Amino acid sequence: MKKYLSLVLFAHSVFALPFAFIGFFLALHTTDYAFSWKLLVLMLVCMVTARNAAMAFNRYLDRDIDAINPRTAMRDIPAGKISAKNALVFTLVNCLIFIAATYFINSLCFMLSPIALFVVLFYSYTKRITPLCHLVLGAGLGLAPIGAYMVITGQFATVPVLYGFAVLTWVSGFDIIYALQDEAFDRANHLNSIPVWLGTKGAMRVSECLHVFSFIFILIPAFLMPVGWIYYLGVVFYGALLIYQHTLFSSTNLSRVNRDFMTTNGYASVIFAVFYLLDIWLIK
Repeated sequence: MKKYLSLVLFAHSVFALPFAFIGFFLALHTTDYAFSWKLLVLMLVCMVTARNAAMAFNRYLDRDIDAINPRTAMRDIPAGKISAKNALVFTLVNCLIFIAATYFINSLCFMLSPIALFVVLFYSYTKRITPLCHLVLGAGLGLAPIGAYMVITGQFATVPVLYGFAVLTWVSGFDIIYALQDEAFDRANHLNSIPVWLGTKGAMRVSECLHVFSFIFILIPAFLMPVGWIYYLGVVFYGALLIYQHTLFSSTNLSRVNRDFMTTNGYASVIFAVFYLLDIWLIK
C-alpha cells in the first residue's frame, strides 16, 4: 500500500479535493437538497480513484522518459519498486471503481464518467503533442468542483463552473512553473511544454497571468451568490498565497520549486476552502 501511495503521490490530492468540498457544499447551500453521507462518501471515492488512475497512468506511460530524466529516475516504475504491468492494472481497477461509484450517485454523473476519465488520462499524452499540456492537467482537476456539485444536484450551474475555471488556471499556472525544472530535458527529448515553447521568462509571465485569472474566478462568485466577510477574507488569503509563491523562485534559481512552491499551493486550496465553508456555515 505504501508503494502505491508513493506511485500516485496521494498527498497531492490536496490540490483539487478542497474545491470538491466547495462544490459539494455549494450545492447544499444554494439548493433545497439535503445532506447525504452516502453521496459525500461516493464523491470522495470518485475523487480518490480518478486521481489514482490519472497519476498511475501517467507513471505508466512516462516510465521510459522518467528512467532517463535524472530528476525522475527514482520514481517507482523506473526504480523497480512497482512493475509497469501492476501500475496499469492499478489504473484500470481505479477506473472501474470510479465508474461504479458514479452509477450509485445519479444518471448524469454515470453518463459523464467516461468523459471525465478521458480528460484526466489524456493529459499524460499531451506533452507529446502540444505545449498546452498544462491546461489539460488544469482542466482535469478543474472538474472537481463541477462534478461535486453534480453529485448533489445532477445538473450544471454557473458558480461551480467558475470554480472549475479557478482550479484550471491555478493548476495550469503552477504546473508551468513545475515544468521549468525539466525545460532543458524536455527540449532535448522533443517533449512539449510552455517553458520549452516560450523559455523560462516567458513561461513565468504566462504562469503569473493564469494566476491572476484564477484570482478573478475566485472573486466573481461573490457577486452571484450571498457571501459574508469571511468569504472575502478567504479570497484575500488566496490571492496573497498566489503572489507569495511567485517570490519563492526566479528564472535563475528554481531550487525551492519542488518543495516550498508545491506546499504553498496546497495551503492555497485548503485555506480558501476552510474560509468558504466557515462563511456558508455562518450565513445559514
